[in-house]
Amino acid sequence: MDDAAKTLVASPEGVLAILVAVCAFWFYIEQKTQWKLFQFLPPLIFIYMTPVVLNNTGVIPGDSPVYGVLRHFALPGLICLLLLSVDVGAAVRIMGKGVLVMLMGTLGIMVGGTVSYFIVHRWLEPDAWTGFGALAGSWIGGTGNMAAVAEGIGTSPEQLGLAVLADNAVYVVWLPILLASKNFAERFNRWARVDESRLAEMEAAADLEVKAEHPPKMRDYLYLGVLACGVTWIAAAVAPLLPVVEPILSTSVWKILIVTTLGIGLSLTKARGIPGSHELAMAIVYVFVAGMGARASLAGLDQAPAFLLGAFIWIFIHGAFCLFGAYIFKVDIHTVAIASAANVGGAASAPVVAAAHREKLVPVSILMALIGYAVGNYAATMTAALCHWVGGGG
Repeated sequence: MDDAAKTLVASPEGVLAILVAVCAFWFYIEQKTQWKLFQFLPPLIFIYMTPVVLNNTGVIPGDSPVYGVLRHFALPGLICLLLLSVDVGAAVRIMGKGVLVMLMGTLGIMVGGTVSYFIVHRWLEPDAWTGFGALAGSWIGGTGNMAAVAEGIGTSPEQLGLAVLADNAVYVVWLPILLASKNFAERFNRWARVDESRLAEMEAAADLEVKAEHPPKMRDYLYLGVLACGVTWIAAAVAPLLPVVEPILSTSVWKILIVTTLGIGLSLTKARGIPGSHELAMAIVYVFVAGMGARASLAGLDQAPAFLLGAFIWIFIHGAFCLFGAYIFKVDIHTVAIASAANVGGAASAPVVAAAHREKLVPVSILMALIGYAVGNYAATMTAALCHWVGGGG
């Protein structure tokens, strides 16, 4: 008797309905209750863990055709949609050298991941480098990048579970640090030799970039569907033609990188103006993450202490790189906090930090996070390769 036959809900239609319902349920609870819990533990961790429990208690199967559809069709499509709204030019016009600080933070994540994995890998499973690669995807870009990189490099559901756990555990500590850093603005800005006119110039530039937003119409979803399906088709056709260098540059990784490149290319065209792409992509991301949780078992939790230790070493190396970037580029604490949040927290957390520091910078904080989406798949794949190398993988 196969796995699906032993479960309460075995049909693909039922499994998909449950995955979507899990996502909707946690966002409804967040919206309806306004619990402070969700400020520190975003719905993502519950959306991942609920299907883990449902799978391990026999409600849904660990193997279903739905999961294959999500991997092969939904994932590349959502990556394309996430990248459509990237606007590097606007971010640079407003934040100036702040974008460089963000990229310094990205470099810190790449270096920090490699160093911390070297320190803790002896206590982890041999494939833990794939979990670190997935976590790098989240911390450089966001949840979509985590899902993309995890699928590309073959992260096991157990390692992904550790990455999700570490992501949220670090978030609980790192977010309050970023929020509280506002209290040290004057002393920090003196230390970093910040020009007194910098903040006024940023806010003036932000005012100039304000654009009216229009709700998406039916035809916009069709346009987005054509782009997502077209990019997926091209990537699926080209990826098998490219050289495979195991275990990093597999056909799956090439497919993700091709989709990323085409998505960035489309963001430079009028396609960036199609409304609704980010919201639609994020909805698919959460269903995909729920699907990954449904394939996971509760095994591997014994590695959690070492994985978490590595994650905390990692995040403080990232912080050191951000501080170094602030000093060499003479950038204020508000920009540094937003830059770090744009990396580590993505488009969900960057506006929270921006609102606490300088409310006028909330829109540009999202633009900064979108830059993370653009570089996340490339940089996280490289981070995974470095972790594999320092762990003795050759």
